[in-house]
Amino acid sequence: MAKIEGQRILVTGPAGQIAFPLAARLAEDNEVFGVARFSDGATRDRCEAAGIKTAVVDLARPDWSKTPESFDYVLHLAAVIVPGEDYDTSIEINAGGTGHVMSRFRDAKACLMMSTCGVYAPPRDYGKAVLETDPLGGSPQPYAPTYCISKISQEAVAKFAAQEFGLPTTIARMNAAYGDNGGFPSMVADMVLGGVTIQAMPKGQGEVASPIHEDDIYAQTAGLLEAASVPATIVNWGGDEGVGVGELAEYIAARLGREAKVEYGADGIHQYWLDPAKRIALAGACEVPWREGVDRMLRARHPEIELRD
Repeated sequence: MAKIEGQRILVTGPAGQIAFPLAARLAEDNEVFGVARFSDGATRDRCEAAGIKTAVVDLARPDWSKTPESFDYVLHLAAVIVPGEDYDTSIEINAGGTGHVMSRFRDAKACLMMSTCGVYAPPRDYGKAVLETDPLGGSPQPYAPTYCISKISQEAVAKFAAQEFGLPTTIARMNAAYGDNGGFPSMVADMVLGGVTIQAMPKGQGEVASPIHEDDIYAQTAGLLEAASVPATIVNWGGDEGVGVGELAEYIAARLGREAKVEYGADGIHQYWLDPAKRIALAGACEVPWREGVDRMLRARHPEIELRD
């Protein structure tokens, strides 16, 4: 896919686990502006050091006075993931905030909005990868019960805004981003190192993830922006390989010379095996196999540990 160069790009939530490496890479060849609440000043400093221009903006009640009037592309990656059952706040920020962003910058060439695979209802057949046309309904996660509902609401707002403002939009349902900046495999590594039991859904009932490395996320961004349309394009954004949580944990533990403790049950974090065919057609195949990507992540995040063969 063509490289994005010489463009002015808005990135919401630029300090995030997914957004930071993407925004930093884009800033090498583009003018990238990142907006967030930046409640931790160190995260803003990190963005600025990577060449990302920043402004403090609360997406629930945005003040755009510190940002440029227009952007070529909008990457709406910000999301609030909070514990508890405050649905109104989650919907106000994740869904309402999307409306504010898309309304203000409606003249952009394209908007890429990151959703989550958690919007899908639990699959009827776990033996098949989830398609973009499969039923929605959400799988409430124990760590953030309001998240999936707020993201379904966000998708509805984005679909409306794309048509109302004529803003070409791609809605990309993510699972599960990782790399040097963290992500689900990094969380698994931390639990392995800490001797913590990893909670997974029962085998064959939602324990297969679709890890995608940050290098592939960067490489595929141009294609997903090119695919933006009115009505909005809907696409899965995960890796090309499905990986069971237990298999992932065992591999990480073996490389670290530790033992993995995996417990399967209904209290586990629901994962999704996403069908990658549509995304491959729009933005290309992944270039980083999950084992290679995990090895790179482990070396970057745990340089004190020599990986075992």
